[in-house]
Amino acid sequence: MTGLASPTQMNSTDQAVPPSIVNAIRDVVGAANVRTGEDAGAIDLGSNGADCGAGIVVAPLSTAEVAAVVRICRQNEIPIVPQGGKTGLVGGSVSRPGEIVLSMTRMNRIERLDPVERVAVVGAGVTLAALQEAAREHRLEPGIDLAARGSATIGGMVSTNAGGVMAFRNGVMRHRLLGLEAVLADGSVYSDLTRVVKNSAGYDLKHLFIGAEGTLGVVTRAVVKLDPLPRASATALFGLPSVEAALRTIRLALESDAGHLRAAEAMWNSYFGLAAAAHEWSEPSVPLDQPLFLLLSLGGAREEALREDFERSFLEVMERCPEATGIVAASRRQEDDLWRLREDTSVLYRAHPHAPSFDVSVPLSEIAVYLERILPGLAAIEPGLAPYVFGHLADGNLHIILNRKGPLGLDMAEAVEGVLYQQLRQIGGSFSAEHGVGSKRIHSLLATADPTKLAVMERVKRVLDDQSVMNPDKVLPCDAWFVRSSMPSHSGSERRLPFKNVSDLTNE
Repeated sequence: MTGLASPTQMNSTDQAVPPSIVNAIRDVVGAANVRTGEDAGAIDLGSNGADCGAGIVVAPLSTAEVAAVVRICRQNEIPIVPQGGKTGLVGGSVSRPGEIVLSMTRMNRIERLDPVERVAVVGAGVTLAALQEAAREHRLEPGIDLAARGSATIGGMVSTNAGGVMAFRNGVMRHRLLGLEAVLADGSVYSDLTRVVKNSAGYDLKHLFIGAEGTLGVVTRAVVKLDPLPRASATALFGLPSVEAALRTIRLALESDAGHLRAAEAMWNSYFGLAAAAHEWSEPSVPLDQPLFLLLSLGGAREEALREDFERSFLEVMERCPEATGIVAASRRQEDDLWRLREDTSVLYRAHPHAPSFDVSVPLSEIAVYLERILPGLAAIEPGLAPYVFGHLADGNLHIILNRKGPLGLDMAEAVEGVLYQQLRQIGGSFSAEHGVGSKRIHSLLATADPTKLAVMERVKRVLDDQSVMNPDKVLPCDAWFVRSSMPSHSGSERRLPFKNVSDLTNE
């Protein structure tokens, strides 16, 4: 395997952006809102130290300013890397010299929050936590939640089609949006700030930008659906012997008479044990020797009724699985302690710096078989190689973190992905559930996606961004993509990609 060329190899225009262009951008957004050199480097780099490799960070205040900056960059063939909260895990906001970073942090205004319509119109830089807090004042919520709520921005969540813990019930970001606004690569503004659910007026083009990771345009505003916030909630933790037992428990929770299921988070033994030790958590009624731990949250009208429902469910679980264990949180503090075990995944990276991480979706009926296959498959690659597994069990999204320091070498990465991604598409799953493609998973997309899908993606990219100005070398490689690559198709055969156009794949 030769591997894909790195972003630096693909782009020969890594020279600094000319001062005249930087000054022209300053004239648009104000000198104080263009940071360069050491000033730019002092900005929080988020989860990836290469996010500020461009050395130029531009922070516009309005859609008009974004459009003006984009026009300047297009005229001078300067690539743009949009950035939100920088919480991504696949290199979607990595930048390099010769590009500019377009930070959306100043576009953080909640322009409208209508409790009658149950709709919010927000700037791309609004954080999820800020929207949740504003909606809570009206007993509403945006219907999506994730651990990075304090830093993840709505624009970034739109661009990555974020999922989170409530996706099984409310869908992912794609299902929470009524409309959006985006600046295209030519500086024109696509504006569809529809605030109604029913809209059959032609192509619904907003979906082009949802999940595109800034490669087709810069999302500037969004219209988010809001849902009623339950008056009460309850949390329970179950220790269970198998995936089948966990899925049965989820089914019981879905059928609750007292409320509705809001979250179903699974933690397999190795992850739960590590998290419990790191947080010095223990509970006599929940020994740490169970194969799988299931964290459930119910929402409803009365907390007492929700807890009683959990207790009834636990008795039903015990009838089938006498070895099951569990606890119902008796206070908000206990609830927070339980959720910390699931959400503080930093414990993994303290134990294994830069541990290789993967994010797959597996149909519920296939999860047990999938895990039975990958565990020995990984161990066969390297003695002792094993994954920490946790994730959103109700929608089949598994996060898989290897118990070793990263990054992986090319040969080992190929072997690991060959195990994890084999047959995923064929069984109706995905190699990327909610983290996106970014720059790290381009080869995985090329190796596993339907050839016609790749060809259509390439055509859309060329139509909307023929100069590859928008977040180049993310999701799809740019015009210098035409590199030789041989990646496993993970379907038992090898797909070679020495193509001049992605559309050539359709002729294989």
